[in-house]
Amino acid sequence: MKRIVVKVGSAVLSEQNRIAKDRMQNLVDFIAELKKQYEVILVSSGAVAAGYTELKLDKKVLANKQALASIGQPILMNKYRKMFEHYNILPSQILVTAANFNTDEESQKAKDTIETLLKHNVVPIINENDATATEELVLGDNDQLSAYAAHHFGADLLVILSDIDAYYDKDPRTYSDAKVRSRIESITSDELSMQVSPNHNFATGGIVTKLKAADFLLKRGGAMFLASGFDLSDAKSFLIACEHRGGSLFKATEEI
Repeated sequence: MKRIVVKVGSAVLSEQNRIAKDRMQNLVDFIAELKKQYEVILVSSGAVAAGYTELKLDKKVLANKQALASIGQPILMNKYRKMFEHYNILPSQILVTAANFNTDEESQKAKDTIETLLKHNVVPIINENDATATEELVLGDNDQLSAYAAHHFGADLLVILSDIDAYYDKDPRTYSDAKVRSRIESITSDELSMQVSPNHNFATGGIVTKLKAADFLLKRGGAMFLASGFDLSDAKSFLIACEHRGGSLFKATEEI
């Protein structure tokens, strides 16, 4: 059975300073369907947004953001637990920092836990340990975290579900004639050095962090699929029907 990492961002999981329950439910329904064909690891943002529903702190202050993550993480996990319960699926929480991927020994420890969970049909839900992460241990955003997880935990594909539905040849918010790049085999240094421009209050990335995640995997023989987390039809077509109708696949050409 193939293994995939599904990453969902804050822009998808939150709206108007609270958790977007309908989109979260759609995600859980989708993962339950995916589990019929794949081993699924979920990288989920949303802890800070969940915390903000209970305590209105200024998110721009690091200590406040860490406090919100601490408050929100159990709230987020409880929502996942209740939604997965309908499918008799048990979720688990794994909080990591960059230290978990610094050495082969450390990443193997984390992988051993992942392997045990998947063996017992559990959905591991990974997030960065924002409450205690220091500058030298921080991964920075969940796009990078998901790429590390896909690589170190032996996934065949990283799937990023975002408010960005694909990678375009130019900014679709500015240019009406922007076209989707459906298949990308390599990423240039100019693309990787573009300004990071998150579109959402709780987001930390934008297209550039997704390109960096894809570049990390491409250089290691991995692959990534980018699609909308608001409308899951492209992701469903690609992963369940094996039809590439929308979204962008980052994958090098396979040598014959």
